[in-house]
Amino acid sequence: MIAFVRGEIADITEDNVVLDVGGIGYNIKVSTQTAQRLPGIGKEAMLHTYTCVREDAFQLFGFLTRDELSVFKKLITVNGIGPKGGLAILSVMSADDLRFAIISGDAKAIAKAPGIGSKTASRVILDLKDKVSVEETLIKREMNEYAALGENGSLQAENEAVEALVALGYSPSDAVKAVKKASAPADADAEVILKLALKNMF
Repeated sequence: MIAFVRGEIADITEDNVVLDVGGIGYNIKVSTQTAQRLPGIGKEAMLHTYTCVREDAFQLFGFLTRDELSVFKKLITVNGIGPKGGLAILSVMSADDLRFAIISGDAKAIAKAPGIGSKTASRVILDLKDKVSVEETLIKREMNEYAALGENGSLQAENEAVEALVALGYSPSDAVKAVKKASAPADADAEVILKLALKNMF
């Protein structure tokens, strides 16, 4: 319903951020890891969001990357894992760590999340093991490193180009390879890198 919210940070707690968008404050539930990675109050931030609508509540859950949002959506398909449980898991481990835990069958790591018992952790592994792969996990880690290292400059532009290619339907693996082969100038923006990368797709 709401793809993302961009605004000035008015307040941050360990599980919630208030973004001021044109004078309206949006309460957005976040993981502890997301809260810790946000800039300070008064700074601008953008969160990719998941909208949860119930009879008694309308809540937004926010994530710094589309990858985290995607993992969260997978988590809440598991029986017994609601949005609160999904955030709890992503508060104690990154999206990468969760994928590795699923692949390796490490239920104990997942069960470290508050409110997540061993049975529920095992169910997460059982239900999601066919939805993640070693290749995807390694490629996602590489994409996330682009984002972490490139908050500005060429690396951020490369990350945006990779995300754009994935959004166009290319696999994460092919997208990363195409961007690496693009050999774009150091000051190139995402649009330029995307155009060069697309040439490598044909």
